Amino acid sequence: MASIKLGGNPANTLGELPTKNTKAPDFTLTKSDLSTVSFSDYEGHNLVLNIFPSVDTGTCSQSVRQFNQEAANMKDAKVLCISKDLPFAQQRFCGAEGIENVEMLSDYKTGQFGEDYGVTFIDSAFESLLSRSVVVINKKGEVVYTEQVQETADEPNYEAAIEALMHA
Repeated sequence: MASIKLGGNPANTLGELPTKNTKAPDFTLTKSDLSTVSFSDYEGHNLVLNIFPSVDTGTCSQSVRQFNQEAANMKDAKVLCISKDLPFAQQRFCGAEGIENVEMLSDYKTGQFGEDYGVTFIDSAFESLLSRSVVVINKKGEVVYTEQVQETADEPNYEAAIEALMHA
């Protein structure tokens, strides 16, 4: 269990992020067109998993915008923006914001991603949503960087994630 903050108040997740230098957990998520995608679909690519509670909050939407901008310059890498938002909300946001360089994925169907990556809130006002985290995975499927933001209202360390990606 990870102890973090939500609006300055204690909040906990059901587990811990995957450990650096270990195989990343498999996942199956839902794309904006309601099709499913799995970890194996990204084989041979470096991945940045931008995990957050909801695209309808200021910090979450800013993280998608920032990673969208960063992704435009990435080679052999994909940025996956993952939340429990319905795919319709994700698609609406991307259309309104002109987001084209990241993939929006939803864990709304089963919540298994949040469980396997240890990021599901188990208490607080955000109970059952995903905590703001970043996981960088190399082409071999190994975790090379993780960050679980200690105050949910804060943005992740974009520079550290991109740096880890460059050395993946």
